[in-house]
Amino acid sequence: MGIGEVGEWLRRSTVHIRANGPKQSAGSGVIWDKDGTIVTNAHVIGNGTYSAELWDGRSFPLELKAKDEQKDLARLRVAATGLPSTVLRKQAVRPGELVVAVGNPLGFTGALTTGVVHAAGPFPGLGRRAWVQAAIRLAPGNSGGPLADAAGQLIGINTMIVAGGIALAIPSATVDEFVRRGAGPRLGVTIRTVRLSRRNRIGLLILSIDHDGSAAQASLLPGDILVGTQKSTFTAASDLVDAIAEASGRLKMRFLRGDHTREREVVISLPVQPTREAA
Repeated sequence: MGIGEVGEWLRRSTVHIRANGPKQSAGSGVIWDKDGTIVTNAHVIGNGTYSAELWDGRSFPLELKAKDEQKDLARLRVAATGLPSTVLRKQAVRPGELVVAVGNPLGFTGALTTGVVHAAGPFPGLGRRAWVQAAIRLAPGNSGGPLADAAGQLIGINTMIVAGGIALAIPSATVDEFVRRGAGPRLGVTIRTVRLSRRNRIGLLILSIDHDGSAAQASLLPGDILVGTQKSTFTAASDLVDAIAEASGRLKMRFLRGDHTREREVVISLPVQPTREAA
């Protein structure tokens, strides 16, 4: 199958997500299955109401089913069946592979671009989570759209552009887990990175706490500074995201309170998410 055919197939399994309001086109989404499941980035959806325009011009309102802002993923549904869904790739992605992206950059519907895989794995400064890193030309509006291999199999969801023009996509395996299990556990805090001058390191200052979240149940308070887990010290906000994702029900956290002269410890219980099939 040539690139033209691959592009046409990807266009059929890609939707144009539009905001219902004064804001213009919001981005792209991928038809995950023939029953109307749509996957996109959480930042594409935001907190508004949206609709999805299909390849054949039909438009449907989107119903939000799950959103994980830490993973930057959202699962939605349109009231349509028999849709041309994407095909997931099973094999590992290798640097140098040809990749194809389809999306709706700057309002242009179904734009196709090609490039090559630069790397697969963590990106410096963004924690330990894995990314498909591609040298490919993308623009605002590509977010949430597919990154596929030369056979048209999905390898990731395009998410952001970083320094040097490298595009980062959430690996399809991560997306598949989210679709099956839903959003992961949340600590329920708003944080800001601060420098601890006396300790010459970074801390995560808690600005606010959700009253019914895991942090509140563990008696953490606004003003506390998270400095690490039992095993590691935080160097960026992404380290907290990684720690929550890797925890299995319980997370032991180190933090500072009051005059910051001594570290305290707290054990936080994180809800375990059931699989989608068992829910």
